[in-house]
Amino acid sequence: MARQHARTLWYDRPKYVFMEFCVEDSTDVHVLIEDHRIVFSCKNPDGVEFYNEIEFYAKVNCKDSQDKRSGRSITCFVRKWKEKVAWPRLTKEDIKPVWLSVDFDNWRDWEGDEEVELAQVEHYAELLKKVSTKGPPPAMDDLDFTTTVVSCRPAELHTEGSNGKKEVLSGFQVVLEDTLLFPEGGGQPDDRGTINDISVLRVTRRGTQADHFIQTPLTPGTEVQVRVDWERRFDHMQQHSGQHLITAVADDLFGLKTTSWELGRLRSVIELDSPSVTAEQVAAIEQSVNEKIRDRLPVNVRELSLDDPEVEQVRGRGLPDDHAGPIRVVTIKSVDSNMCCGTHVSNLSDLQVIKILGTEKGKKNKTNLIFLAGNRVLKWMERSHGTEKALTALLKCGAEDHVEAVKKLQNSSKLLQKNNLNLLRDLAVHIAHSLRNSPDCGGVIALHRKDGDSEFMNIIANEIGPEETLLFLTVGDEKGAGLFLLAGPAEAVETLGPRVAEVLEGKGAGKKGRFQGKATKMSRRAEVQALLQDFVSTQSAEE
Repeated sequence: MARQHARTLWYDRPKYVFMEFCVEDSTDVHVLIEDHRIVFSCKNPDGVEFYNEIEFYAKVNCKDSQDKRSGRSITCFVRKWKEKVAWPRLTKEDIKPVWLSVDFDNWRDWEGDEEVELAQVEHYAELLKKVSTKGPPPAMDDLDFTTTVVSCRPAELHTEGSNGKKEVLSGFQVVLEDTLLFPEGGGQPDDRGTINDISVLRVTRRGTQADHFIQTPLTPGTEVQVRVDWERRFDHMQQHSGQHLITAVADDLFGLKTTSWELGRLRSVIELDSPSVTAEQVAAIEQSVNEKIRDRLPVNVRELSLDDPEVEQVRGRGLPDDHAGPIRVVTIKSVDSNMCCGTHVSNLSDLQVIKILGTEKGKKNKTNLIFLAGNRVLKWMERSHGTEKALTALLKCGAEDHVEAVKKLQNSSKLLQKNNLNLLRDLAVHIAHSLRNSPDCGGVIALHRKDGDSEFMNIIANEIGPEETLLFLTVGDEKGAGLFLLAGPAEAVETLGPRVAEVLEGKGAGKKGRFQGKATKMSRRAEVQALLQDFVSTQSAEE
């Protein structure tokens, strides 16, 4: 008997397209959801074979798509690649019921103006009510992953705050019956997401379980909904699959072995077991990986038993000590097979592009190769273009002349700094001579200058010489931080130096009649001068 198209109910949702293939008492059911199509086949009790091979109107995420079979129907939840984008002719209108009958041969939807079509819709809707064991059809809100809380225990999370300081957060480690969220491991950071709209701040692996850190307790046995932060997940998928591809190509072309890798917040790093990698090798690797991306090579995930002979042919650095169960293998068609627990794209075309930013010296005679994949390349280009536009406006020249313009500015700045330093030295000598002829010479001389440095103060101290005068010099912002120097008789400086630093809320060190250092409260100079005057007056009275 010829194959037939199985009648189907569908519903277009913000993130998913819901499909219900209505075949009573089906057998030999096969559902294959790929990025650009779905293949469905089964037989009914009479041996009639139903078959659909449907090209989608838009790309879908097959890794996050699901199918479920009941006694009389097969339900598919197909995850859209672009959320909240309606598919052609699959939109809800006021004149149509929510559930529509569709012939997938041409995606012809019911227009609501024929009684026959309406009767068919009602027939299949009634059929779903009779055979469904899942409860009512999904509502307008999107699908969530539903699971059960196994345990919830108090815990603390050590993290870095927005100001860069380490913080300790109090909360709970929750174990679920199953989870969508990837725990950190294999060079890949953990996922983020929510459990019942409660933010998950960290996911870690503990043996065969995943611990979810949240700050609101959940009752064991409670049914909860889990959502993944898809933007973060997809970014990690792109970087991790990009690493697999670069690792395989670098080994194949030049025998460069990967010893480790890190998925960073802004860039990713692959450690290669070589003291150096030439620019020509980097260019060849980048060209090859992007050619394979353009070839749209599929990426497949399989599970092998530990005693499977194929395991010996798979790339890997060994299994964790607490590993249990089958071995997960990620394969890039005709390129690489690798043991891996991480998340990956289903086709290299999803990587979009890979950009290798360069290399740097690594640890223990190794080389770090720095790369970006997918959306990170676009963001990097956007930042670079923004910087280029800003430099063009500042330097008053085109991008091709930026480097030369900056070199000229650097040379000019160095010359100005040299001239300024010479003038400052001459000024220090002149000031020293003026102070030495001051009527205050022999008591306490204080001087503050906003511009200056340690050398400026030491020149003045050297020119005045080791007389009985207490010389108190400061440079810097009058109401902020700066530098100070106290010079004079060795015993007096040794006694007063630490007290001066204390008043100025700074620190310093003394040597040969001088005590100098940094201060945070330059505004308290007057208190230091009073302290020095009291000391000199007391010394004079005692004499």
